[in-house]
Amino acid sequence: MHAIRLHTFGPAENLTYEQVDDPAPGPGQVRIAVAAAGVHLLDTALREGLQGPAPQPPTLPTIPGREVAGVVESLGEGVAALWLGRRVVAHLGFAPGGYAELAVTDVDRVHEIPANLDFAEAVAMIGTGRTTMGILQFAELGPDSVAVIPAAAGGIGTLLVQYAAHAGAVVIGLAGGPGKVARVRENGADLAVDYTDPAWPGKVRAFLGGRPATVVFDGVGGDVARESVALLGPGGRHLVFGWSGAGLHDGEPYLVDGVSEQVLGPVMMQKTGGPNPVRTLELRALAEAAAGRLTPAVRRFPLAAAAAAHRALETRATTGKVVLEP
Repeated sequence: MHAIRLHTFGPAENLTYEQVDDPAPGPGQVRIAVAAAGVHLLDTALREGLQGPAPQPPTLPTIPGREVAGVVESLGEGVAALWLGRRVVAHLGFAPGGYAELAVTDVDRVHEIPANLDFAEAVAMIGTGRTTMGILQFAELGPDSVAVIPAAAGGIGTLLVQYAAHAGAVVIGLAGGPGKVARVRENGADLAVDYTDPAWPGKVRAFLGGRPATVVFDGVGGDVARESVALLGPGGRHLVFGWSGAGLHDGEPYLVDGVSEQVLGPVMMQKTGGPNPVRTLELRALAEAAAGRLTPAVRRFPLAAAAAAHRALETRATTGKVVLEP
């Protein structure tokens, strides 16, 4: 099969398109003919040899990627025959191997893809959608809500805008540049503004007419977060799930005592509860997409162009979920 391999930690150019041996499914595993593989900002950190939230950097050489969708084409020992030929999606956890024409994973990680989703959309929902559903647990959105969403053209931001609009909230979407702002507006935001314009906070205040924001969904950090938090009224909540605007590794989230909550990791899993909170959130995300309430935005790259996909993601030149297609 063809796959993307990383032999040396470093820049995106270190990702190479190679011919490698086909992986074999072990007991309790399936092998998937990959039609779409998700690219995550964490992948860029692991490519550089940085730990991030992962237990440790990968052992080299490695095939990156932790989200795949495709068709089950081979079964390991003990796997029911009914899985063969099914359209499925799976998050591989911290096990790599997704940037490839074939990938193996435990059958317990696999979900059948709803009929109305294509492979790339399913990948978006299993990763980005899962995280979105986890974040939304911390915000009771309704007609009385005013939601400010920085990075509203991104993968999570796109879904947050849709969900908040469906809940009847007033939705303020922030994005960088006129193209992204237009996408946020088309996605259902009541107001879409360019956060590279220094006057953007005044535009939001004028639109709201003195009404305060009730929640900020912050995956950006930095100055955008500071200005967004200043829009909150008494009792407002600042939900922090990333700080891409300040740098994934070197930056720090913008936190305010009594207002900010970091909602990723163990906090999210505890909030979800149950014996398998990760799978619970994955099922919720796929159900929302199957019902048509959430439609992920996807930016597609050929598998061989993985380096270009990483560069685009790192420079914030993408909208929606970045996906590689073999």
